[in-house]
Amino acid sequence: MAKGTNIRTYFNGAWHDGDISIMKAADHGAWLGSTVFDGARHFDGKAPDLRAHCARVNDSAEALMITPTVGTDEMVAIAREGLAAYGPDAAIYIRPMYWALSGDASVIVPEPGATGFAMCLEEIPMAKPDAATTLTTTRFRRPTLENAVVNAKAGCLYPNNARMLAEAHAKGFGNALVTDTAGNVAETATANIFAVKDGEVFTPIANGTFLAGITRARHMSNMRAEGIAVHETVMSYADFHDADEVFTSGNMMKVTPVKAFDDTRYQVGPITRRVREMYWDWAASGD
Repeated sequence: MAKGTNIRTYFNGAWHDGDISIMKAADHGAWLGSTVFDGARHFDGKAPDLRAHCARVNDSAEALMITPTVGTDEMVAIAREGLAAYGPDAAIYIRPMYWALSGDASVIVPEPGATGFAMCLEEIPMAKPDAATTLTTTRFRRPTLENAVVNAKAGCLYPNNARMLAEAHAKGFGNALVTDTAGNVAETATANIFAVKDGEVFTPIANGTFLAGITRARHMSNMRAEGIAVHETVMSYADFHDADEVFTSGNMMKVTPVKAFDDTRYQVGPITRRVREMYWDWAASGD
């Protein structure tokens, strides 16, 4: 089911209007889960970090033993060709994706070179600056590289995220603050996480249990350029209860303020607002 509207799909070398069928029942990706994707954004006439997102989907494919078949520059060109059909002010979610078409002699392992590729564009509005969420804990945890392909943006990881979200929603919250197997905070079910304390910013150190996002890195670079201290460190639930501000970072909405973590309440504070302003300023400065 599509999340957005005004969908366009690139498949088999051409752009098509609408949410067309791209996968067959016997494709490896359909029944064995060998799917990867990435997400970039186009808004205010810009597509910030588009190349980085296209490069990452190729890295994700390799992590799942799927042969990438579209070079990064070619993928960027495909995206720009598709975006030309939208108005300059349209907010678009750009989703390139790969899946294996067949397996090798073992069936389970993807066959080298047998790869499906598509790109989907969907019109999805950007969130309002003060559109905030709430967080709670979850009994589900982020896996490690030994038991899941956490070094890829892989479709097979998302059922675990989904049950985190379902648990949070059942408790009346918008998202879940998730730990790794050691009990240290990793991220939320859908995005990276930051906490602000006494004017300094803290975020869980990338330890291989979650993707340290492209947008996360961009925020950290912007903050450091402005002289804001940013620390990547081991974090606990207590660190978030003690925080002055909390916000999430993800490609879909870039910055989302957090107004509560269980019974702890936060205001949408000055650093959260400034991080959003810096991102929009940076995005406007180039592509």
